[in-house]
Amino acid sequence: MPVLIDGRDMVPPEPLERTINALEKLAPNDEVVLLLYCQPFPLYGILSRDGFAWRENMQDDGTREIHIFRAGAAQ
Repeated sequence: MPVLIDGRDMVPPEPLERTINALEKLAPNDEVVLLLYCQPFPLYGILSRDGFAWRENMQDDGTREIHIFRAGAAQ
């Protein structure tokens, strides 16, 4: 079951901290879905370093929907 983090109204670094917390508890085939209005460049480096992959969808309202999962997991 995906973990949803709506970081659109959060002040940095709260979205990053919540995402890292959720990833630490992530089951092998689950994902974290992060909603933001910007690209979280610091997070991308952490994800790459720690063996996670992601894909993004841009919504009509400018929200980035970032799906984060373990690299190699079926998505």
